[in-house]
Amino acid sequence: AVLGTSSLRRKAQLMAIRPDLDVRDLRGNVGTRLGKLDSGEYDAIILATAGLQRLGLDERIRHEITPEVCLPAVTQGTIGIEYFAKDSETLEIIQVLNHKKTEIRTTAERAMNNHLEGGCQVPIGVFAELDGDDLSMRGLVGALDGSEILTASIAGSADEAEKLGIKLAKKLLDQGAKAILDEVYANDNHNKG
Repeated sequence: AVLGTSSLRRKAQLMAIRPDLDVRDLRGNVGTRLGKLDSGEYDAIILATAGLQRLGLDERIRHEITPEVCLPAVTQGTIGIEYFAKDSETLEIIQVLNHKKTEIRTTAERAMNNHLEGGCQVPIGVFAELDGDDLSMRGLVGALDGSEILTASIAGSADEAEKLGIKLAKKLLDQGAKAILDEVYANDNHNKG
């Protein structure tokens, strides 16, 4: 079966689970991607559920891939607002929009990614969850072909979000994540960031 995705992270994870799949790069806007599916170029494609729903294309969703199967990208689904750090007036205005639980999860996930020196197009996945004041995280680094997937998890206090993210990264590095990431950057010229 030919499966289309634009994500190296998804490709690595899916190849590890189903090495029999022919996972190919998929580019273009949603309409173009769906057209490639409809024309038979792909047997299945992976698109963001939220994007399809936003476009009113719920009927095109056949299956949702959970974080238990495929970890999402760092801070996937998070919306951020950029402002000048010295602009305290703007910070005060937008602070009402801050969602503390999302901030905690985002802080932890970004800390892991930063410590791994990860970029936008590398097979790094992470999922942070909050349960009250407890934060748990699962992370992974994968070889491009899915031949090697390193996973680790950690749990602790939400107050320690950044430290937990760094500790999770160190667990992955201890398993050999640096060698995998070095190979990713060397083989495919995927820029850090």
